This record gives sequence, C-alpha cells and structure tokens, in this order.
Amino acid sequence: MSWTVGEITVHRVDEIEFPAETGPWLLPGATAEVVSGEDWLRPDFADGGAIRLHSHSFAFEKDGRKILVDTGIGNGKTRANPAWHDLDTGYLDALAAAGFAPDEVDLVLLTHLHADHVGWNTREQDGEWVPTFASARHVTARAEREFWAGYDMDAPRRQMFEDSVLPVERAGLLDLVDVPADGVEIVSGVRLLPTPGHTPGHVSVELRSAGETALITGDAVHHPVQFAHPEIGASVDIDPAASEKTRRRLLTELADSETLVLGTHFTPPTGGHLVPHGSGYRLVEKP
Repeated sequence: MSWTVGEITVHRVDEIEFPAETGPWLLPGATAEVVSGEDWLRPDFADGGAIRLHSHSFAFEKDGRKILVDTGIGNGKTRANPAWHDLDTGYLDALAAAGFAPDEVDLVLLTHLHADHVGWNTREQDGEWVPTFASARHVTARAEREFWAGYDMDAPRRQMFEDSVLPVERAGLLDLVDVPADGVEIVSGVRLLPTPGHTPGHVSVELRSAGETALITGDAVHHPVQFAHPEIGASVDIDPAASEKTRRRLLTELADSETLVLGTHFTPPTGGHLVPHGSGYRLVEKP
C-alpha cells in the first residue's frame, strides 16, 4: 500500500498481522462490547468484537534521502512474546521491492524503543547482531534513550536492547535529538512531534509537502477504536494518564483537518482522515 502526500509517496512495508489474542492483552479496554458498538471498525479493523492489529514500517523519500519510520520486530530474535519470537518473515524483501534496499536507506526514525519498533535495526551475521541499515543515521528522542538508560529492565527488555539497540549505538549510528513542544525538523518537511505517555520520549512523525500533511502515529494510537474511545489505553503505557492526554490532544488537532493519519499498527486500509462520530471520532479512508 502507498499514499501520496504532496510530492512524497509513503509506502507501508508489511511484517506480520498480530494474532487475535494480542488485542485483549494490549488494549484491555477494547472489549467485545465496546468494539461491537462501533460498526465502522468492521471488517477492516475488527473481526466481530475482536480488534485486528498489524506490524509494519513506513518508508518514503524526501530531498533525495530514503527514510524509514520504525523497523518492526525483526527475524530470529529471542522474545518473551511467542507471537514475536524467532520470526522468519520476508520483511527485507518487501522493503527492497518498495525501493528501499537496506544499503540504500539513509535515515531511520524510531518513534520509541520498544521491541516491535526496533527489531530490524539489526540482523544476524556470523553469529553477531549487526546494523541492518549500515549507512543510515538512526534518530530517536534524547528523552527516550535517557529514560531507558535509567530504567530497571527485566531480562526480556535487556535482551531486546542487546540485540536491537546497542549494536546500532556501538556502531555510532544512533543520534539523539531534543524534541521541544513544537517538535523538531529532521529533514525539510519531516518533523518529530512529542507524543509522550506510551513512553516518556515517544514521538510521532509529521510529513509536509506541497500543502499536504500526514501524521505517522507510532504508538500514540494503537488502534482506530481509540479514536472513538480515547480513554482506552495500552497495557504497556508507561504513563497511562499522559498517554490519554496526548491522544485527546491529537484527536482534537486532527479532527476535520486534511491531515492523513497513518497508524503504525493499523490493519489495511491503515490510513485515512479523522472525522467526528458520536461522542468521539472515526477514521475515513482517503479516496
């Protein structure tokens, strides 16, 4: 799938669809009753009363630079979540087919440092985890990296950092940026916006070109049901209250705007515009 934002073409690079049991674990407030009450979620975003979730990256070219937003789960990684453990997907083939072979990627923007957003930062080579995008700068918020540096990690999270974050850092490829309240421009027309709560340094990615705008949500919004019910948070939100506050602010800013919303975990059609619906909002696919 791809979308046009002014002169930018944004590609969705597929990894996997999450199993059905992911929904109740990740968004426990998205009960069958709540989901069934939102007819517009079916069949794309929900199967009956069960939400559907996906793992993918977004890739686009701007000012001659090939840019990737988030890198999914990765292959062959030891993960506590059985749905993410020791994957063997065709992600890199899909990336190359979209025109973003690993050695051609110039910039990787990481919305935050969770296992399902940093996995393809590295791949195994001769028994070692090495950077997949060896010519690319990897950018995340300074607040994000500093938070995890002082966090008492459990064994699975330490494993994730060891195989997917630290190799990039040790190679000198990780750039930490300060993200003020109004965001920071990384490339002309590509801006990181602070959307904290899910993690303290979480950012979303705004694209602007030829008078058009798009927003890649990261995990500020996991699923479109949260447009209708912004009070629904994720079980892994570091600060649930801040996450809800961020989500409500985003919805207010996006509603009835011409901004294309691209969800990092949304199943197809993945992108659309936000419009008022009942006491909340809904996503309408971009024509």
